[in-house]
Amino acid sequence: MKRIAIFASGKGSNADSLCSHLVNHASIEVALILSDRKEAGVFAVAEKHHVQAIYLNKELLNNPDQVVALLKEHHIDVLVLAGYLKLVPHEWIANYPGKIFNLHPALLPKFGGKGMYGMHVHRAVVAAGETETGITIHEVNEHYDEGKILFQARTAVEPTDSPERVAEKIAALEKEHFARVITEVVEGITL
Repeated sequence: MKRIAIFASGKGSNADSLCSHLVNHASIEVALILSDRKEAGVFAVAEKHHVQAIYLNKELLNNPDQVVALLKEHHIDVLVLAGYLKLVPHEWIANYPGKIFNLHPALLPKFGGKGMYGMHVHRAVVAAGETETGITIHEVNEHYDEGKILFQARTAVEPTDSPERVAEKIAALEKEHFARVITEVVEGITL
């Protein structure tokens, strides 16, 4: 069984989607959900799906080796970032090479990097007059949003679209593709 840890900082809609998608999967399970925000909605998602959840307090965040030890203790094979806003430390990447994946709400390499998340991305897309945007699922390296791109899905941006409308379109793409693509990627990993 391949065991996934989901890292999230917000309400957890994509974590919920992945947990639901993997219910009764023959070889993959969501084994752990972690968040750097004590009041994050993703903790309710963990409770709903009966997945152990851990709050990444400052002590843990300042000691990446402790987080790695925690992941190893729970026999985690793959890390999935679903709205996790912190830069992934070198120690995590060194221990999970090619096994950390992120969902980004734009077509990388455009609109990526530090501070480019959520509505910040959608406002930037609209402000730039883009005619399309989308989602990117990529491997994680030591730089924000620069890892190998594994999948992209696109949607049109109309001249009348507000950032909120773009956010709705991105949420629809995430709902359609995220859980399926992550499942396919994890199925292809050799442990």
